[in-house]
Amino acid sequence: MSVVTTISVVARDRAGKGAARATRRQGLVPGVIYGNKQSPVTFAIDPRLLWAEMNKPGFLTRLFDISIEGRTERALCRDIQRHPVTDQPVHVDFLRVSAESKVHVHVPVHFSNQDKSTGIKRGGVLNVVLHEIEIVAAADAIPSELVIDLTGLDIGASIHLSQVQLPAGVTAVSHEKDATVATIAAPTVAPAAETEATTEAGGGSAA
Repeated sequence: MSVVTTISVVARDRAGKGAARATRRQGLVPGVIYGNKQSPVTFAIDPRLLWAEMNKPGFLTRLFDISIEGRTERALCRDIQRHPVTDQPVHVDFLRVSAESKVHVHVPVHFSNQDKSTGIKRGGVLNVVLHEIEIVAAADAIPSELVIDLTGLDIGASIHLSQVQLPAGVTAVSHEKDATVATIAAPTVAPAAETEATTEAGGGSAA
């Protein structure tokens, strides 16, 4: 079950660029809640509150109960527009969801037990191809992360999408058949002993 975070916002009477600029002049971030075959709702949010939530893990996969004008909208953040210079949020979009909603989201991939990987202990390097995996899941069953166990994997091992354990009711989406998620590659730098042996075989440095 996804964790649900409650946040409070202020309703906005008007939509459009002019209204959004007016909201920013008041020191607030304009936003909208849309979807689920209902009319969009425009709001304004304290940038400090939004920034704090953005800096918590899984911001784009967490559900929010947005309290506005005495009612609550359950939603998932779909987009954040940022200022090109300051990187501060200037607009936020939320998708309204229900218990029946199926949503596409990108979930981060984490790797466990690197110290138990045979290949990494031999000097191999974990090469991550997909840092996120797109999934389809019920809105209240979105995993915060997907964890891949590296125990026993040796140099040359590849981890494919079909090998990733997904929670019940969660389906992976990929435009490539059984995409590679990660590999354990051979070390790119030769061990010191091998380098010295090569130097000696070549006669060493010039006198």
